Amino acid sequence: MAGWVGGTARPNARGRWPGERLGLAQDGPTSMAGWGRRILALLIDWFIAMIISAVWFEGNPLVTLGFFALMHVLLLSLFGTTIGKRVARIQVVRLGGAMAKPLRVVLRTVLLCLVVPPALTDPDGRGLHDRLAGTVEIRM
Repeated sequence: MAGWVGGTARPNARGRWPGERLGLAQDGPTSMAGWGRRILALLIDWFIAMIISAVWFEGNPLVTLGFFALMHVLLLSLFGTTIGKRVARIQVVRLGGAMAKPLRVVLRTVLLCLVVPPALTDPDGRGLHDRLAGTVEIRM
């Protein structure tokens, strides 16, 4: 009955836009990166890892995953973005806007490579890997 009668907002309720509950802008730089950008970045990064693996390691899937993870850990720790994320104009930051520290990046990357955590999203669209690492993908 409370669903159609006015009342206090639920803690898990969506904001008016993705990222509002996190203090992010509605659109433009510092707004939450959309699914299209995030998937494009993921595909570009995976393609780069596949090319490296195919050229030097006969396309070994574990080597591909290893290069993908290594690329994420190094580039996100140093620059806050990977090659694919840069093309898609995305940056990974801690909540509040600071660069993610290397340990958070390692945790995020390990969970990303497990595939399931990114599929478990909250009302803002953040995957479990980002929630546990305290990070968010924003538009640049």
